[in-house]
Amino acid sequence: MNAVDRLWEHARNAPDSIALRVGEQSWTYGQVRDLVAAWAQRLTDAGIEPGDRVLLVAPTSQEFAVVHQAILAVGAIGVTVNSASTSVELEYFLTDAECSLAIAWHETVDVAQQAATATGIDLWTLEAGDIETGPGADLDLPRSMQPDDTGVLLYTSGTTGKPKGAELTHGNIVACAEIVSGTLESDSSDRVGTALPLFHVFGQICVMVATFQVGASLSLLRPFSGEGLLRMAAAHRLTVLAGVPTMWNAMLHADVEVSRDDLAGLTHALSGGAALPLAVADAFRERFGCRVLDGYGLSETTGAGTSAKLSPRRKEGSVGPALNRLEACVVDSEGNPVPFGERGEVALAGPVIMKGYWRRPEATAEVMRGKWFLTGDIGKQDEDGDIWILDRKKDLVIRGGYNVYPREIEEVLYTHPDLREVAVIGVPDDRLGEEVAAVYAPHPGRVVESSALRAWLEERLAQYKVPRIYHEVAELPKGSTGKILKRQLDRGSVLEHGMKVTRDRSAS
Repeated sequence: MNAVDRLWEHARNAPDSIALRVGEQSWTYGQVRDLVAAWAQRLTDAGIEPGDRVLLVAPTSQEFAVVHQAILAVGAIGVTVNSASTSVELEYFLTDAECSLAIAWHETVDVAQQAATATGIDLWTLEAGDIETGPGADLDLPRSMQPDDTGVLLYTSGTTGKPKGAELTHGNIVACAEIVSGTLESDSSDRVGTALPLFHVFGQICVMVATFQVGASLSLLRPFSGEGLLRMAAAHRLTVLAGVPTMWNAMLHADVEVSRDDLAGLTHALSGGAALPLAVADAFRERFGCRVLDGYGLSETTGAGTSAKLSPRRKEGSVGPALNRLEACVVDSEGNPVPFGERGEVALAGPVIMKGYWRRPEATAEVMRGKWFLTGDIGKQDEDGDIWILDRKKDLVIRGGYNVYPREIEEVLYTHPDLREVAVIGVPDDRLGEEVAAVYAPHPGRVVESSALRAWLEERLAQYKVPRIYHEVAELPKGSTGKILKRQLDRGSVLEHGMKVTRDRSAS
């Protein structure tokens, strides 16, 4: 078994089928196979052996796709990280993973060189267009691997400490690709497109590898813009489009001449990486005629978990039941299942669960309960098996003894006609322990008064859930996937500059 076996199979059976598109350029499966083989030869000539770790620092591009598949083809382990990483972060990844080689995009080579020099690791520069055919066709590729052999090492965000590398095996990767493509009923006629970063599990495995799994074509866009992604979807006649909530929001408000008729072939719009606000999903369907399907997964589960597509009927706010071959349940602090409808921690099981955290057995033991992986997300489940993700366990705000779940408030805020982006967080409070704060960015040209916003919320939420502190910003901080990064919101600044709105709806 090797996670790139199917790419080789499609190159043999349908060599002229389009595998990859970027702008006006395209590459067939036969061409991509030859490009991957050439890079595999380069890696082999450099002494890279099965099990060696290779750091890949590159943005979404045809070059990333080729080098990533080459690393897997030779049996090495791909350590794919954010292309905006600092030299300190790269040094940590190189050291923690004990990499044998680093490959960095030309635009970030100076930062990567500092890290490579500090760790004594060889660095290759990946130039735009640095993919070409050459020797490699005679290599015994893809190398045969065991299902439990690690294929990629994906580092978690590190919000609760130093990043940990989730070991995803060839078996995990193949299972995820099979499950995702099977859920969508994909085949070689599909045309998939995304602007997601390929170093992230969603874009890398749930989209790229799953597309190659069935011999479909993959269209890539960089940099992302709502206008650009819509135009690509129309020009390439995409049948599947994948993104994160902020991307759907940007497309929804894009000033571009793309109509629902231009997207008539779009059968699946996949959202992941963060909770999709209902207001955004409904408005996207109204404008473009395609339902955005919310899904749920983590790096540790190879990006797979649940899908709203599998729910027999639409249930507002649900991310659906467990994907085929997976199991999902909600458990209490002791790991016991809770009754349907009650809150608890979401747990997942199945062939996509990681091998463990790289050389961190204690951290692995903390999240594993037999076959179950504890996600750290708060949720609930109904009798049909459908899951609702209510919040991150660590995002829970305890206000005067009451549990307040920020996502519930955010869902309401997203229905406000003047708000473009929102984040609800907890801030320190001497009397209550924590107070609830709403940080929001209005649509351009809109004016949102804090007192009016609180009054609006009081009509829709219980009093203990209504934020008392309101802070307006031009834009909320986002990560490389477009996910809003609450941890980058300065709680002190929110307290200092935010407006505290009292019960009588006057500012204080």
